[in-house]
Amino acid sequence: MNALLIYPEFPDTFWSLKHVLSFLHKRVLLPPLGLLTIGAMLPKGWGKRLVDLNVRKIKDSDLAWADCALVSAMVVQRDSARKAIARCKEAGLKVIAGGPLFANEHEDFEQVDYFVLNEGELTLPEFLADLERGEARRLYTTAELADMHESPVPDWSLMERRHYASMSVQYSRGCPYNCEFCNIAALFGPRQRTKTTAQVIAELDSLYEWGWRGPVFFVDDNFIGKKGVLKKELLPALIDWQKRRKGMTFYTEASINLADDETLIRMMVEAGFNHVFVGIETPSAESLTECLKKQNQGRNMVEDVRRIQRAGLQVQGGFIVGFDSDTPSIFQRQIEFIQQSRIVTAMVGLLQAPPGTRLHERLQREGRLLGQSSGDNVDGTTNFVPKMNLETLQDGYKAILRHIYSPKNYYRRLKTFLQEYKAPSVRGHVSFQHIMAFVRSFYRIGIVGKERFHYWKLLAWTYFRRPRLLPLAVTLAIYGQHFRKVCERHVLVAGPRQS
Repeated sequence: MNALLIYPEFPDTFWSLKHVLSFLHKRVLLPPLGLLTIGAMLPKGWGKRLVDLNVRKIKDSDLAWADCALVSAMVVQRDSARKAIARCKEAGLKVIAGGPLFANEHEDFEQVDYFVLNEGELTLPEFLADLERGEARRLYTTAELADMHESPVPDWSLMERRHYASMSVQYSRGCPYNCEFCNIAALFGPRQRTKTTAQVIAELDSLYEWGWRGPVFFVDDNFIGKKGVLKKELLPALIDWQKRRKGMTFYTEASINLADDETLIRMMVEAGFNHVFVGIETPSAESLTECLKKQNQGRNMVEDVRRIQRAGLQVQGGFIVGFDSDTPSIFQRQIEFIQQSRIVTAMVGLLQAPPGTRLHERLQREGRLLGQSSGDNVDGTTNFVPKMNLETLQDGYKAILRHIYSPKNYYRRLKTFLQEYKAPSVRGHVSFQHIMAFVRSFYRIGIVGKERFHYWKLLAWTYFRRPRLLPLAVTLAIYGQHFRKVCERHVLVAGPRQS
């Protein structure tokens, strides 16, 4: 049996970092970790070929070679997934689908032959056994949660690493919090399950031996869900690993209560972590209560963020507008929070209601749902009737983006961040691509870019005041151009729309 493992294309969004990747001559930020893990679980006799549509198109020769196609996708990849499935069916292939998109929308994909849903460690073996006997059902699903100790090392050999800017590993699944708008607890459970430290080190070793020397994303939805285990087991092992292996740095996602544990932050920095994504959501106490974001309530989150930054971790922040409790004052409050906290990379989106969330259930009861979520909370869309006037919400959303990503305000925020940021001791591998990205920024930003005055002013200040942070200053300048272009092309010009 020959299997095509197909990963649909991502649209051009904040998260794709498409305009950043062009400086590095990379095609995509991250590999399809789920498919690579599934690939490692397929029978040894199967032929396997990965087609990441973010890297290349499906060729006729791929379809002629294959007997079946395994498609994994998230909601934001819906349109690309439909096209890929249609192409495979036209070629006569059996299509097997899994992943978050199909978990809630499998009834909308009539062309798919088999759905293998939820966690592959549980449903894939059952499907494969039935398929071998010629008794495969169309739908495989389970409410049980997999033992992470049984998850294999992903099959890195399926991909061409030169196309990717970063690699990814998974340490845990699940989240101890159950925010109203988030479906993580519904998908992976409220109790965090982890791999063993030995498993994580084995995956990192395999990446290193495969030749990878760049950044690695720990894809956990909340890396610090089990702080005690982290400090006692995984982080000491990673600190020791960094002494033997040079060139890799890490980044991940965590809740804001990371700021409460100075020891944990210090150990993460020593282990090679240099930035973390934190779901801030909103400075409004009423909206935090509404969305059940308990871990963010009753805190000085501006100071929390700055404490994390001063310890050596960059903070990327997620922000949401459109809660029922929001009033028109929220737009200026979000702007002030972002500028004061010095969060350079601020992802601001309109609230959406994904299936499987308590928000979706509540809005359905209230008769306020309008359609499917786009899966991209920074594309300016919403799939329900907001309490705030829609035009006011859309105009306020655009006002936030105009302000925080205008060159003047972006570079002001970047400079104040660099003034206090503590550069970590673990340094990443500097490749030829990084050097060329640095050089390309001189022309694309420093000569023809709208922000060229701010760019040269920042580089001069950094060179004389914080010279060790010059590469970071250039990197974040490149990020800023990406965010501005995405805003201008997909939100500010066309304007947000209602799904």
